[in-house]
Amino acid sequence: MRTRLRHMLRPELRWSGQLRRNLTARAIAGSNTIEGYAASVDDVEALLSGEEPLEASEETRVEVEAYQRAMTYIQGLSDAGEDFRYDIGLLNGLHFMMQGHHMNKRPGRWRKGPVYVTSPEDPAVAAYTAPEPDRVPALMGELVTWLNEGDLESPVHVRASMAHLNLVSIHPWPGGNGRMSRALSTLVFSREALMPAEFSSIEEWLGYGQNTYAYYGVLQQVGGPTWDPSRDAHAWIRFCLGAHHRQAQMAGRRVDLYSRVWCELTEHAERAGLDERVAFALMPAAFGNKVRRPVYQHDADISEQSAVRDLRELVAQGWLEPHGKARGRHYTAARRMTPILEDVTRTMPAFSNPYRD
Repeated sequence: MRTRLRHMLRPELRWSGQLRRNLTARAIAGSNTIEGYAASVDDVEALLSGEEPLEASEETRVEVEAYQRAMTYIQGLSDAGEDFRYDIGLLNGLHFMMQGHHMNKRPGRWRKGPVYVTSPEDPAVAAYTAPEPDRVPALMGELVTWLNEGDLESPVHVRASMAHLNLVSIHPWPGGNGRMSRALSTLVFSREALMPAEFSSIEEWLGYGQNTYAYYGVLQQVGGPTWDPSRDAHAWIRFCLGAHHRQAQMAGRRVDLYSRVWCELTEHAERAGLDERVAFALMPAAFGNKVRRPVYQHDADISEQSAVRDLRELVAQGWLEPHGKARGRHYTAARRMTPILEDVTRTMPAFSNPYRD
């Protein structure tokens, strides 16, 4: 499925940049939602584009921006070269990117005390007790050695899943261990360089309510009450394979949707006497996202004056509906857009689960 996706993402596809940003935003939003920092995909996309979020709280904005910096670096490491090595400094550096605004939690440094992971049902109950702090350096050294040398013949899905499981089980930092574990899984995929990491991350899928509970459930099942590396990880691998398959289906569906909607929008724009570049504004609106002038201007690679003129014309013709003023100004799909997306989505197949018992 991933190989097929790679061939679908040809470099000349003009809309692939918007799709990659959307998938990255969904991964970031999903991973932070698991930790209680709920941000909309719209707001995360705005942050990725250098714009202020419209709805997220200041606390959530800081958390999302921190995770975004780490994920941007992880995506960039896909072409770091064959001399790339995992090491303690890299992992601590990524952790500092994510948690540097919590200086009281020793960002980028091992914890000095015990860590208890509480139960989602009752925060007063310790569902898991991590290994003693004096064991963390050796365990992390072992994990880094395995990342560089261990089980290299295993499928990347299995290595990424085990990297995730082992890091979250060691829980080496006072906070941010869940996000770091999910980010490490994405980094393992990124280093494989088969396709962009945002098409392989399962963070979006994990962020959906029922999946988050299943995620915690299987971690508790496999991890047990205390650190025990002899426990069977089969249920965890099975869970992750299912998650990757669903995420790949979602990514493939979005590639197909973006391609078909782009063709429909450019054809309608041409018939309406508009430049086909307006599809860069209509595309996110078609999928229910907010359109902002600076982001459209960047995506279409045009001047501010041209972007303002295009958006004004799209409103006049009934394609977009304006909201807000000044920096809060944004646009959503107007009724003229509805039949286009309905025609495309009506033919999309249902998701399949190849791992059902």
